[in-house]
Amino acid sequence: MASPSIVPNDRLDKDFYLVLEDFPSGAAFRETDEGVDYSTLINNLLSGQYDQALRVVGFNPAEGWSRDASEDVARELERRVGAEGREISDALKDFIESHIGRKIGVQLALPLCVS
Repeated sequence: MASPSIVPNDRLDKDFYLVLEDFPSGAAFRETDEGVDYSTLINNLLSGQYDQALRVVGFNPAEGWSRDASEDVARELERRVGAEGREISDALKDFIESHIGRKIGVQLALPLCVS
């Protein structure tokens, strides 16, 4: 029979996000107290709390999944930057553009439909 966990499951049953950041001594995940939720992560990135974000990893311990969330985060950042007319650092611009595969604000051309 398995022993009950000493960590309450309700604290683990949510999505967490960690930022892999490029520091002068090398890349490392930024420390967090309780982990960062999605909206806090987006706000932290927009407010400049990360100098050189490389990737974002999302995970949910209770559901047993983890994945690279960099592209989703970059798309949300691009949306917010455009909608709110925000100024962002060159490093954040580089993060967004590297994960969406194009310059910020450039719309991909839609194919013309000829009837």
